[in-house]
Amino acid sequence: MELKMKEQEESARVGSECRKRERLIDVLTPYILCIITNFFVAGLIIVVKVSLEKGFSRYVLVPYGQAFGALTTGVLALLYERDNHNKISIPILRNIFFLGLLGAVLATTLYYAGLKYTSSTFTAATGNLLPSITFVLAILCRMEKLDISQRGAQAKIVGTVVAFAGATLMTLYKGIIVVSPLHTQHSHQTFTSKASLDKNWLKGSFMLVISILSYSAFYILQAKTIKEYPSPLALTALTCLSGTLLSTIMAAIFDHKLSSWRLSWNITLLAPIYSGVAIYGISYYLQTLVSQRKGPVFMTAFRPLSTLLTAIMGLLILREALHLGSILGAMLIILGLYMTLWGNESERKKKHTERGRYGQTIEIKLENCNER
Repeated sequence: MELKMKEQEESARVGSECRKRERLIDVLTPYILCIITNFFVAGLIIVVKVSLEKGFSRYVLVPYGQAFGALTTGVLALLYERDNHNKISIPILRNIFFLGLLGAVLATTLYYAGLKYTSSTFTAATGNLLPSITFVLAILCRMEKLDISQRGAQAKIVGTVVAFAGATLMTLYKGIIVVSPLHTQHSHQTFTSKASLDKNWLKGSFMLVISILSYSAFYILQAKTIKEYPSPLALTALTCLSGTLLSTIMAAIFDHKLSSWRLSWNITLLAPIYSGVAIYGISYYLQTLVSQRKGPVFMTAFRPLSTLLTAIMGLLILREALHLGSILGAMLIILGLYMTLWGNESERKKKHTERGRYGQTIEIKLENCNER
């Protein structure tokens, strides 16, 4: 009898540990997916920067990448979402069209253009504006509530303002070179002739800001669409297909050379494959999963990680110098980002506490009713 009780206790303990482990994995999964996504984003910035410097057309790079993404996620959708019975309605088709327009034609094309005219570190740092802009759009679309009397809401507002201030500083002020890689004088002159011209820098900065606005709108629409059509792989494949068709039309308008579409066994082949498989395929799908569980604001909150990774790779691989304006602006953006995150977490905890109190009140009322 005693042996049987010990076996039951051991079984209960093992079961409890398994449940705790499963809960921990469930909690950590969105964080892990966001970290993986930002590793892919950092790699994309470096690969695309090199391909653009080699003369690859940014207009052609977008449809190639979208096509590879549609192929990747289409195959995965056939394998893992074969029993998908969700119907595609006219509103969902409309959303898919605008997802392709926002994600491929506007956001990605302008992102590549801004990357060409600035630097990889600057491009990654301005990407940290995504959470703040997404938060503002989420409020306007009534996906997030804002109570100005609460500390969490106040932190979100101040964080958004600080992040915009950081982006403005990075755009208008370059400053002295703080960290410079060891390279030859010739390569340094080449860098300064291409990346430090104020006119190109301002033009690239403006393109990046418009690109980030488009990405934020894309994530808001994506989070809304996945609720109406809960098939992440199929939705990602359809989004990439829409982006392929629209960006191909754009490329035909702005780049008439047939030679621009020729792929060689070098970085011009790696760039579209990497962007299509790693970004439009895997990353878009992972982002859809995170948005489905945590919302678009949480999903965009890990951008500073890609900034750090891109800065390191840009310094070591592309031999890009770090300017004082970029460092100070990035610090302000990250500070504003985490103020926004703190406010978001504070509001989440308050809602959780209020729900717990509400549940306890209901239980007490039910107990009183039973006693009567």
